[in-house]
Amino acid sequence: MLNIEIAFPEKILSNEELQNLNPEYNLKRLEKKLGIKERRVVEEGQTSLDLALKACNQLFEKYDKHQIDYVIYCTQSPEYFLPTTACILQSKLELGLNVGAFDYNLGCSGYIYGLSMAKSFIQSGLASNVLLVTAESYSKFLHKEDITNRAIFGDAATATVIGYELAKKIGEFNLGSDGSGAENLIFKEGGGRSNFSITGLKEQMFHMNGSAVFQFTLDNVPNSVHDCLNKNNLKLEDVDYFILHQANKYMLGNLRRKLGVDEDKFYIDVEYVGNTVSSTIPIALSQSVKRGLIKKGDCVLLCGFGVGYSWGSTVIKF
Repeated sequence: MLNIEIAFPEKILSNEELQNLNPEYNLKRLEKKLGIKERRVVEEGQTSLDLALKACNQLFEKYDKHQIDYVIYCTQSPEYFLPTTACILQSKLELGLNVGAFDYNLGCSGYIYGLSMAKSFIQSGLASNVLLVTAESYSKFLHKEDITNRAIFGDAATATVIGYELAKKIGEFNLGSDGSGAENLIFKEGGGRSNFSITGLKEQMFHMNGSAVFQFTLDNVPNSVHDCLNKNNLKLEDVDYFILHQANKYMLGNLRRKLGVDEDKFYIDVEYVGNTVSSTIPIALSQSVKRGLIKKGDCVLLCGFGVGYSWGSTVIKF
C-alpha cells in the first residue's frame, strides 16, 4: 500500500567530531535543543543522485519498474544546472523512453508538493504510476566552520511510488509560499545572480537565519494545518497521527504545543539522521508504518515547511 524506500550515505558525522573541530562551541547545549546526535553525509565525489539511485533500486526489488510512467525528482542539489537530473535518473534506472521526467527545486515542503503533482497527474489520466524521488546533500553547501548548520542537516534520498489506489487515499491540499523570506534561507553562489564562482568563503555559502525561519514556521504552519483540515472536512481530533517536516526537536515541540496535539500522536525522530530536507516526511512515514505507529484505517496529516518560504499540508487515509 505504501511503497517507500530510503537511502542514506554510509558516512556518519557525529556531534563529537563536530565538537573536536571547534572545542569552544557549546555543542552539548545545541544537541539538547535540537535533539540531533549524528547525521549521515555524502563522501567526496558522492552526490544526491547516487543516493536517489540506491533508493530507487531498493524499491524496484519489490516493485516492477516497468509500471512507472512518470518520474518527479525533488532536489536543491542537482547533478548539474542542466540537464535535469530526472532525465539522468530515468536513463540510469533503464526506464522506458515514454516516461516523463522533470526536476523541481523545493526543500522541506517538497514531498507535499510532489504528492500534489502525482495525484493530479493520475487523476487527469496523464500518468498511472508516478515515481516520486526526494534527494538532498546539503552537506556540500555547508562551510566547514559552520558548526550550527552542520549539526542540523543530514543527507538522504527516498523513492515513493504513487499509483491509483494510493492517489485515492490522498486528500485535499493546502499549499502556500512567501518569497519575501527568501534571504533567510539561501545559498547565493552559483546561480544567475552570482558570478558562477564558489570561492569557499563562509559568507558566500549556505545561510540560514534560524530565528526568522522559526518565527515563520510558528506563524504559518498551524494555519496550513487548520486550512487543510477544513478542506478535508476534518477536525483536529479526527486525525490519528501527525507527521510534520522533521526540522529539529525544538521546533517540532513548539508546533505540537501550538497545535494542541498529544505527544503520542505526533512524530519526532531526528536523533540519528538530522534534518534531511525534502526526505524527512517520507522517512518518517516509512518508519511510522514499520513501527506500528500508523495502522490500517488511520488518518494521517502531513505538513512540510521551510526554504522559499514554502509550505504545504495534506492528509492520507490508510
